Amino acid sequence: MTAVKDLLDLQHDKVLVTGANGPIGQAIARRCVEAGATVAVHYRQNADNIETMVQDLGDRVVPIQADLSHDEGLATLISTLAKVDFVPTAIVNNAADQSVADLIDISSDQWRQMMTTNVDSIFAIGQHAAKHWQNCHLVNISSIESLDPAQGHAHYCTSKAALNMLTRAQALEFGKLGMRINSISPGLIRREGIEEGWPEGVARWQSRAPLVRMGEVDDIADAVLFLISDAARWISGANLVVDGGMTAQSKW
Repeated sequence: MTAVKDLLDLQHDKVLVTGANGPIGQAIARRCVEAGATVAVHYRQNADNIETMVQDLGDRVVPIQADLSHDEGLATLISTLAKVDFVPTAIVNNAADQSVADLIDISSDQWRQMMTTNVDSIFAIGQHAAKHWQNCHLVNISSIESLDPAQGHAHYCTSKAALNMLTRAQALEFGKLGMRINSISPGLIRREGIEEGWPEGVARWQSRAPLVRMGEVDDIADAVLFLISDAARWISGANLVVDGGMTAQSKW
């Protein structure tokens, strides 16, 4: 039996976090480093946050720039990992597109872009992991919008619902390779300026969520740490909803 003090110990792990320049991705990367892991931090653009992590955490983080919305970007990610001899023991697929448009106005290009970034790239990363990085555990960051549609988010909701099913399919077919695959569906997460920019949405959330408050990025980071650790050693194919109880609400 693993000692309690060792359950969340990642000192022998290498973790790839995609979309690590955003608030949630940063929190996940930092929490993994705190648990002892070396972390490859992927970003597409806006490298300032990545540079700050490198300054703070030194050689515990490996920055990788790539655009995962096309095949060439995925090839760049994989080749860069190979060049620095970084073989992940866990992958957190956090990179995502979240544009807003009414369903009647979404162009075919917008639809394909959303699916390519939010589903196709995770399919490709998972397939590569199964072929070359066996015993690598995956956590796919989904959304509670995968469970209920939201106005203006039809393409996003659809992509995240597809991601939930992809997670289950990966768990089914890759389990025999020693891989555990799970997803996390966050609720509304606090970000800088959200109260000022969307006061009615924040008020609506806080009035309905059983735990009252918005989520914090560390709420998601801690859920990720749990799922990639030995504490979750017999959990695979699950979608962990981290939303302060919002999905427990009656819809009528």
